[in-house]
Formats: sequence, structure tokens, C-alpha cells
Amino acid sequence: MQSIGIPILIVLIVIGIILIAIIGSFFSVWLRALLAKAPVKMFGDLVAMRLRRVPYALIVDARITAKKAEIEIPVSDIEAHYLAGGNVVPTVQALIAAQKANIKLDWRRACAIDLATKGSGKSVVEAVRTSVDPKVIDCPNPDQGRVTIDGVAKDGIQVKVRARVTVRTNLDRFVGGAKEETIIARVGEGIVNTIGSAESYKAVLESPDSISKNVLARGLDVGTAFEILSIDIADVDIGENIGAKLQEAQAMANKSIAQAQAEIRRAAAVALEQEMKAKVQEMQAKVVEAQAEVPLAMADAFRKGNLGVMDYYRMQNVQADTDMRSTIAKPEQKK
Repeated sequence: MQSIGIPILIVLIVIGIILIAIIGSFFSVWLRALLAKAPVKMFGDLVAMRLRRVPYALIVDARITAKKAEIEIPVSDIEAHYLAGGNVVPTVQALIAAQKANIKLDWRRACAIDLATKGSGKSVVEAVRTSVDPKVIDCPNPDQGRVTIDGVAKDGIQVKVRARVTVRTNLDRFVGGAKEETIIARVGEGIVNTIGSAESYKAVLESPDSISKNVLARGLDVGTAFEILSIDIADVDIGENIGAKLQEAQAMANKSIAQAQAEIRRAAAVALEQEMKAKVQEMQAKVVEAQAEVPLAMADAFRKGNLGVMDYYRMQNVQADTDMRSTIAKPEQKK
């Protein structure tokens, strides 16, 4: 009996040591929560989270942080946010920051904002901080390769503008609202429309604040996660004379069209000239053919007795007299 009892005793001791180690790991976290007046259940919360592979120490620390700020968040809600892929510590920090700034923000909305900012490089803490301390957005964004927003006034002069937009996060519209890229695009569109409606570039230079007033009056923050507080024109420059360039390009296009039409008319004239030359050659061939039939007709007349010898000589004298008169009239043709 003693030989059997010793191994059993050893096994029980090993099991006891393991249980003590496990309970000790949970006990430190449980005791920390208890001393911070944010108690959790040993088996109902800590052991269950361990079985679900949830970092129970992180969850308890987040609950303690919230409790110290007098914010009551159930352990199950913090665990659910972690399982949903959220960042529990920044979410709790954002909730505390909103409370200190007297901003209405509950745990469910904070979790929604945290999940909405996941993967965007931003955090819920930054969203809450921006609602307290407004941020400035450069328009256009220099990181996108553009430095100014270019518009053309009615007189054809290009105006280059650089603006700075001061925005504040609207937590009520943050989830599902458009972000900074939409604000930049809408402000750029408003600046271009304002410049395009100006009669002259001088009007823009004289009162650049008219741009910000017109753009701000368009209500560009509708449907976005921000509230536009102000639009300030940081720089206004004059660019190229776009109207003159367009006129020059139109003149070159008209010149090319006129040259093409002239070439068409010249080609038609050349074709007509060649056609007339061909007709002249055809007529000359007919004349030669007719002249060749004259001797045959005279021979036939001799045979039929319709033409006598004297008539023939008289006709030869007339032709010789005609040739002589033609020669006298055009002496230069003898050379």
C-alpha cells in the first residue's frame, strides 16, 4: 500500500503545483482588478477568456483604466470589441478623452469609430482629439504631387491658389462619413468654380477672401466626418494666359484647315487643266483626220467631173495667198 500511495502522492503534488501556478497567474490579475475597484470573476471571466484565447490581462487593464476615470464598461463588452478586431486600449483612452472634454461619446459609438478607422492609419483617439482640437488640411495635398489648385478666369488668365481648411471631427457622422480626401476634392472644386466665375484675374487678386466665402457657403461638409470651420487662402499666384494659348491653337487649326482646302482646290484645278489638254489633243486629232479626208474628196470630185483643173489651181492660189498674208502678219514666227 505504501508503494502504491507514494506515486499517487507525487502525482497529486504535481497537479497541485500546476493548479497553484495557474491560479497564481489568474490571481495576480484578479487581485489587481479587485484593488482597483473593478472586480472580475476568477472563473466566469478570467478562465473563460483564457479558454477563448483572449488576453485577459489586457482586457482587465482596459477595464481598470476606464474604472479609474469613473467609466463603467462590462468585461464582456471589452472582450467583444477585442474579438471584433478592435483596439481596446485606444478605445478606452478615446472614451476618457471625450469625457474630459465634455463630448458626448458612449462605448458603442467609440467601438464603431475604432473599427471604422482600422487600416486607415488613424485611430479613434485621433478622431476624438480632432473634435477637441481642430486640425488643418492642406488643399491640395502636397503628398499627391500637386502644389496649387489651378483655375481660369473669364479673361483667360490662369490663377493658382493654395488653401488651408480647418476642420473639426463630427463624431456623430464619423461612421459612414466621407474623410479628408472628399473635403480636399470638394474645396478644390469650389475654388475652381469661383475662379471661373470671376470676370478677371484682377478681381481674384484684389479680394482672395471672396474665394473662401463662396466655397464656405456651399456647405461642402455635408455627408462628411468633419465640420469645416474656416477656409483660408494661403497663396494666390498668376499662371499662364490660357485664353491666348487657346486662340493661338485655334488659329493654327484654322490655318491648317485653310491650307488643306486650298490644296484640294489646287488639285482640282490641275486635274481640270489636264482634262482640257486631253480634250485639245482629241480635237486636234479630229482636225488632222478631217484634213486627211480633203485630198480624197478632191480626187473623188476629179473622177466625177465636179472639180476641174482650173478650179484646183485657183484653190491653190487662194491657199498660197492666205499663207503669204499670214506670214506677213506674223513675221516673228519665221525665226
